[in-house]
Amino acid sequence: VMHRFKLLRLGRYGILRQLRLEEALFRTNQDNWCIISRGTEPPAIVMGISGKPAELIDIPKAKSNDITVIKRFTGGGTVITDENTLFISFICGTPALEVKNAWPREIMSWSAGFYGEVFGEESGFVLNEHDYCFHQRKFAGNAQAVSRNRCVHHTSFLWTYDSERMRNLTLPAKRPDYRADRSHDDFLVTMEDYGISSPDIEALRSRDAFESAVESELRRRYDVAESSLEEAIQSLEEPHRASTKVIDL
Repeated sequence: VMHRFKLLRLGRYGILRQLRLEEALFRTNQDNWCIISRGTEPPAIVMGISGKPAELIDIPKAKSNDITVIKRFTGGGTVITDENTLFISFICGTPALEVKNAWPREIMSWSAGFYGEVFGEESGFVLNEHDYCFHQRKFAGNAQAVSRNRCVHHTSFLWTYDSERMRNLTLPAKRPDYRADRSHDDFLVTMEDYGISSPDIEALRSRDAFESAVESELRRRYDVAESSLEEAIQSLEEPHRASTKVIDL
């Protein structure tokens, strides 16, 4: 039997509101959701639940740039998000992922299989530790939350990024081995640039092409029903622990 997923397209909804909505769907709702959204304004730094600003952010720079800092309800690293970040989130019952054990590593590996199909086997797409890369350069970061029978796996994809904004983040002390000491500019590749150099990858031709490729893969694997913001935000009315918050530097 095919699991059913509700597909919610949020457009440019804003990352703080989106994270609050995702946390509510994770904690209070039993349906499977795939949420696709496009960019957030103004730029915001988003940290994992256990992130420490002093170790991850250039605080004087972020303050002088007046950048909002959000602590999300999932683990993972720190990202700066803006109008050129694409967000895709899976919030679902773990049985829908058909993994043997609902452990972070297995969910990560399920997601790599999903996006491997989206980009195609010739694309150079690989999962390096917790990051999606084309060869050895990262273009997307992941974070997760797992409870007894539900999980969140959400990703921020760099369609393009602004090097100057990236400098609001420091080089974290704890880095994936494959990154080594590379600066953001040496370690990252944008989907737009990689798509220009690899014109055969259909999913990288435009933001729309990427979203459609994700949707096609979702429909290939699952029974997909279109949902609406009106339906999703009902979960915000339910009492639940809400740990997503803006923090003061």
